Amino acid sequence: MEYKQRKTKITGVAFGMAIGDGLGYPAEFLKREEIQAKLLENGFLHPDNAFIEVTDDTQMALAVAKALYHCEDLEPATLETSLRKYFIEWLNDPANNRAPGMTCLASCERLEKGLPWLEATDKSSKGCGANMRVLPVGFLNFTDAMIPEVAQFQAAITHGHPTALVASELTAITVYKLINGTSPDQLLNTLFEYAEGQKLNYHTEYLQRLWDRPPFRTPQEFIQLGWEECLEKLKAVQEGLLKNDEHIDPCAIGGAGWTAEESFATALYCFLLSPDNPLKVLQSAMCTSGDSDSIACLAGGFVGAYLGIDALPVDRVQNVEYQEELKELVKWFA
Repeated sequence: MEYKQRKTKITGVAFGMAIGDGLGYPAEFLKREEIQAKLLENGFLHPDNAFIEVTDDTQMALAVAKALYHCEDLEPATLETSLRKYFIEWLNDPANNRAPGMTCLASCERLEKGLPWLEATDKSSKGCGANMRVLPVGFLNFTDAMIPEVAQFQAAITHGHPTALVASELTAITVYKLINGTSPDQLLNTLFEYAEGQKLNYHTEYLQRLWDRPPFRTPQEFIQLGWEECLEKLKAVQEGLLKNDEHIDPCAIGGAGWTAEESFATALYCFLLSPDNPLKVLQSAMCTSGDSDSIACLAGGFVGAYLGIDALPVDRVQNVEYQEELKELVKWFA
């Protein structure tokens, strides 16, 4: 892929992610009917040219990006040190006041105390904090061979449920595939095929003995649960798209988005419903009964990966928070 095209798509992911996050932020705890009423008034909950404040979703995605960029290599020990550093930096940032998830906060507090990550993580959590921050992993400029380990590991440090790991991998792979030319009409089948090839792969070098707890008897049994739950959601997306009903709440298709597999599935559904129309993707994603900012964050990243920065509304691009940090991220990975 040419540098210019890659840069355009990575910029699209970075700003699409942040714009979706920020536009969804005011809608997060509103009922769908309330959001729809406000959308009828203005099209979005932000007036045109208004400053768009983001949430912890974008903040933590920037932390993951920093951890990857400043890491000497992506070996487990080096990557763990880098992720720990930038997650703790986020934890103590005065701007970390955007209703961050309790799992992320508690796990990062334990990391700050120096606990090994296997003790710091919440082994029962599959919250969407695991994958709302993973989009930069999809920028890694190799084959997709390294993405599974890195995507799962950045999740595992705070969210230890197998479904959190797998949903993070699928989110990053979706970004990678869209950047590298997979079309929306190919995407679901590509993800189904990908899942079939990955569902017994446990990345021991990174995940160590995260699997070792009841009721799991083997690492493969542990990770297979994650794939089964995520595949169930992919099938729900497939069925929802066949109905092609733009008036249905996207959360009725993929779930409310509070968990990682639901935020991935619902965002994917919103994207695939109108892949050539970024405004419709963002409106669908924020106009939900669920975790609107995380769903719109991922959906915005997906449509940005597919169409590139030039397809996103200029006034939103210019007015979203963290301008310099997002531009720097693009320089790092393009």
